[in-house]
Amino acid sequence: MAAAKGYIETDRQVKSILEDVRQGIFKYVYLLMGEEPYYPDLVCNAIIDNCLQEWEKDFNETICYGGDTDADSVITAARRFPMMADRQLVVVKEAQQMKTLEELSLYCQNPLDSTVLVILMHGASADKRKALYKSVLKTGVIVESNPLRDYELPQWISAYYQGRGLNIHPEAASLLAESAGADLGKIAVETDKLLKNLPEGVRDVTVADIEKNVGVSRQWSIFELTKCLSYRQGAKALTIAAHIGEAPRFMLPMAVAPLFTHFNRILKYHALMPSRPSPADAAKVLGVNPFFLKEYDAALRNYPLPQCMRIISLLCEYDYKGKGGDAGEASPARLLTELVSKILA
Repeated sequence: MAAAKGYIETDRQVKSILEDVRQGIFKYVYLLMGEEPYYPDLVCNAIIDNCLQEWEKDFNETICYGGDTDADSVITAARRFPMMADRQLVVVKEAQQMKTLEELSLYCQNPLDSTVLVILMHGASADKRKALYKSVLKTGVIVESNPLRDYELPQWISAYYQGRGLNIHPEAASLLAESAGADLGKIAVETDKLLKNLPEGVRDVTVADIEKNVGVSRQWSIFELTKCLSYRQGAKALTIAAHIGEAPRFMLPMAVAPLFTHFNRILKYHALMPSRPSPADAAKVLGVNPFFLKEYDAALRNYPLPQCMRIISLLCEYDYKGKGGDAGEASPARLLTELVSKILA
């Protein structure tokens, strides 16, 4: 089974694997890898939870770590036969630390049908040109989990919440995305915490719920800053920028990246207008929930095409400054306020 490339394909693949695992259907080898650890960890934990009965684990479960083992030891364990059980489980966590990792291909080419071998790489991937990847591709399952882009996070959160029986408001999803970043595991943890605190029977998650349970304020968020810029609420935008810039660990690229995404969408919207797209088509191209099209309609009026292009250039300039280029002695907070002022000029 080939590795999935986008998060939608990865999510679909993982759900299929989890369904099989819960029904007692296992492949001989799993190679779980990628920069984003959420999906690999999810699959690995599900296999550990479902592969063996508790009473079978003492003799038939081997969990080791790449920094403490080598290929010979793993292969020896994988080639043992189970004791008083139908199968045995061998898990190699942090497999990217194993110096002889590629030598596991010798086993993966002809795996034992009574062993389930899980190779879990944390924040890393196997070389697709080499033997390990190619052998698992033929005899097992590969899950490759790549980081989500910032603009994909709200959509992922909405789908994840639906899977948990919840409906999250688009603004709440955007706020949670800003707070958690691309850390899907953190989003899952925050959702668990939210579920414990929601009143019984409540299934609609609002901005207020995210603010209360996650500990983030919409009033002082990048999300609110972009909204104020869209509607050209200058005084409020400058106040928010000043507050964001004073955060203890604030770095200018943290603000420039979402601002660039926002104005790049406005630029795309300008390009779409001659074709008169439907709201659904426009939202799909922009990568936003249709709920936000009202805001982008306002931004379209407030930032004509030439001005929008000037702002994109401006954001590139301040991204360079935020990374140490020609910023002089200006603090990140001052640079952000300066940037917002120039956007509004």
